[in-house]
Amino acid sequence: MLTKGMAKRTSKAPATRPKPPVEVVDPRWLLRAGAGVLLAAILCAYFSLWLLFWQGQWQFALHPSHTVANTPTSLNLPFEPVHFGVDAGGTPQLSGWFIPCDSPAAPTALILHSGDGNIADALPTAQLLHTARLNVLLFDYRGYGASAGEHPAEAQMQIDANTALIYLASTRHIPTATIIPVGLGVGASLATDLAAQNRDIPAIILDSPSGDIDSAVEHDPRTRFVPVRLLLHEHFALISPLGALATPKLILTRTTSPYDARSVANPKMTVELKPNDDVAYVQALTRFTDQYLTHVIPSLTPKP
Repeated sequence: MLTKGMAKRTSKAPATRPKPPVEVVDPRWLLRAGAGVLLAAILCAYFSLWLLFWQGQWQFALHPSHTVANTPTSLNLPFEPVHFGVDAGGTPQLSGWFIPCDSPAAPTALILHSGDGNIADALPTAQLLHTARLNVLLFDYRGYGASAGEHPAEAQMQIDANTALIYLASTRHIPTATIIPVGLGVGASLATDLAAQNRDIPAIILDSPSGDIDSAVEHDPRTRFVPVRLLLHEHFALISPLGALATPKLILTRTTSPYDARSVANPKMTVELKPNDDVAYVQALTRFTDQYLTHVIPSLTPKP
């Protein structure tokens, strides 16, 4: 039974609890958080740009084509399709043409074509060398023509050039001392490197040589936000290697030379040709071999 005092106490309304204070976000924290997110996004985009440059920098010097528009048949040259450089599964990775001259014992020109197009674009040079009574091996690096690979790269092209030399020496049994690398464009860098690594090579021919692309890439408007010197791994070094190479060199130019010929080590011969002057090309080749290579290979005489 409730007493009056107890009834009074139980009839009172329960005490109201105080509301918790409303938390207010400091605007400065919001600004700092927004700035942090924005900075992270900028850094991600910037490093993504670095990654794209790292993976695609080969495109500043190399412009390959997989479409081989012509074959030696278009120039009435005899040829044999060749495939070499097998991978771990035994599949040849490199494709090309072997163009024999009328003397099996003649020297062999190993053409290292430029960074543009593919072997079809080097056929005019192959014809001139054939006219000068040289056997010719003309092949595509990986990433070019019918050879394997999605795109080329300098390091891989150097390996491919050495693979072609090994193919000539081991499969076709052609002495290295009668193999003359012929570098066109950036192929000049590959020919120079090949001669530096193989002292038995008797001479190299550099036709409109180009290389040392560092400065051109660094000053390209597309690379203004990229640390080119830090990331560049495609160099096609030419001037420095030529300054140290003791192998005889024939350097053929058709425009103003991109380098000072005085920086090229002897022995050397530099000839400036007029465009499409095929006769002068063969004559320069003959003078070069007569002057430097008579102790290694016979004098080259153009076909009558």
